[in-house]
Amino acid sequence: MDNLDYGIIGNCRSAALISKTGAIEWCCLPEFDSSSVFAKILDERIGGSFEIQVSDKYTVKQRYKKNTAVLITRFSNKGNVFEIHDFMPRYHDEKGKYHAPPELVRYVKHIKGKPVFRVLYDPKLEYAQGETETYVKDDFIVSLTKTVKFDTVFLYTSFNKNAVLEGQEIEVTKNGYFLMGYNEKILQPTTRKIYLDLERTKVYWLNWTNKTPTYKKYNQEIARSAITLKLLSYDKTGAVLAAATTSLPETIGEVRNWDYRFCWIRDASMVIKVMGGLGHKNVARRYLQFIIDLMPDKDEKLQIMYGINKEKELTEETLDHLSGYKGSKPVRIGNAAYEQKQNDIYGILMDVIHAQLVKFNTDIENGEELWGITKGIVWIVSRHWKERDKGIWEFRTEDRHFTFSKVLCWVAIDRAVKVARILKKTGKLEKWLLLEKEIKADIYENAWNGEVNAFTQSYGSSHLDASVLLMESYGFIEAKHPKYVSTVKAIGKDLSNDGLLYRYKNEDDFGLPSSSFTICTFWYINSLFKIGEVEKAREHFEKLLSYSNHLGLFSEDIDFKTKRLLGNFPQAYSHLALIECAVNFSTKDTEERILESMRD
Repeated sequence: MDNLDYGIIGNCRSAALISKTGAIEWCCLPEFDSSSVFAKILDERIGGSFEIQVSDKYTVKQRYKKNTAVLITRFSNKGNVFEIHDFMPRYHDEKGKYHAPPELVRYVKHIKGKPVFRVLYDPKLEYAQGETETYVKDDFIVSLTKTVKFDTVFLYTSFNKNAVLEGQEIEVTKNGYFLMGYNEKILQPTTRKIYLDLERTKVYWLNWTNKTPTYKKYNQEIARSAITLKLLSYDKTGAVLAAATTSLPETIGEVRNWDYRFCWIRDASMVIKVMGGLGHKNVARRYLQFIIDLMPDKDEKLQIMYGINKEKELTEETLDHLSGYKGSKPVRIGNAAYEQKQNDIYGILMDVIHAQLVKFNTDIENGEELWGITKGIVWIVSRHWKERDKGIWEFRTEDRHFTFSKVLCWVAIDRAVKVARILKKTGKLEKWLLLEKEIKADIYENAWNGEVNAFTQSYGSSHLDASVLLMESYGFIEAKHPKYVSTVKAIGKDLSNDGLLYRYKNEDDFGLPSSSFTICTFWYINSLFKIGEVEKAREHFEKLLSYSNHLGLFSEDIDFKTKRLLGNFPQAYSHLALIECAVNFSTKDTEERILESMRD
């Protein structure tokens, strides 16, 4: 079965996707949102790739070096074995700064025998929009294009350059390397230097992962998801990407294809709350600085998303020359959703500000700026919470009074009150508490539908929506409250399909949804856990974990019938929700063990 059987490597500057047979089929340089060098994932014929090709006699297995972002692909043919260790360099240099150049490395490790392989090195710069010419020079192989704009990449290797470029058979008798970079190197690489880069990068990731708490259950799943979220963070500004790709469709052959290489305030804030909860303070600190830098004016309304370098205009274009993933057009770059109004982002941002103040309040930086943002958010919410918006799912047509948006407006005020108390700024509390009470009463009156016995997608609607499950997570309602319990059960009955959840089932701008949105299933599992149906939740969780790819990675969506992964990949949303679920189960088990020991 076709699937998104890719591993991701990266260095918090860019990323690449590598297939389970060792082919690099997606990579943008020098940064995440730059134009692609390899885009075979979006067009098998002209997209471009960097492949390690072996005969059918070889078996190929792939894994990550434990607790790192180094991907190992092992090629075996009886007594002939070699490995490719793929990574993007990331480590502290002698001055204590991060060394994270715009390059990827393929370290070839000879294991035994005399294995042979061929290389297909076929970069197609600038999204393959024009011709890319490749030449062998004395020190490197250079690829360049002049059609759309001038661009180049450089390949350095310990193997014969002509043999590499011509796809000749190469025998592995000792360790070697390929280094593909955006810039020409000043010092010529050597196998020894490349090996040192590999070891330093391993150490960086081992140290980083060591900061993540260990859990009795699902520890490897939590660690892999945390590393994946880190790989989707952009060091330079603190932005967090929704995913590393563009235009991987929610359903094969449909047009729900979006560019996710941007920072959504909602997605990123959820990621930061989870990462902060795991103790990764630097990611949280950088992201909060990113937000501070975006809000210079006290009354400036936040956009729902920004470019990773703080760009405010993300004009959407289509690349009609690319056939799309499995023929699913259009391929888009940019995202028109940046102009939408989504009122929930203020609550989500206030929630993460509050969480970081609680966790790191003794040494939180930028406290005064965060208090300024808090007051600004209350000002904006107080003036706009009664308005309709596009909602969390970004409906591109009519605005509605979405329940999730209203709940998050309540969250914005609730967390602002808590932040005010932490910072001992209580002058506005009475006014804010009245507003909080008003929003809550409005939701109870207008979002509850007695006929379906649930809180619904929007005011006056009978449609159910998985986002409403988060009412409990954000503290709006108690888990055991009858209205929440009945909402969870109604959503399970209406939106579940073989254990996987729809976001909603009503028609949207593109027709009826036809795949499961992965984060919604994790939300449902969490909700079952919270209302006390722990074993049912655990059963669903185990089943959902089995739908990840061979490396434990998830995309945005899952096909109901085939269970293949769909949508952009890897998806931050899916992995942050996986961590939340796994931590819940581990915490529960810890509590049970303590209770049992007390009874003994």
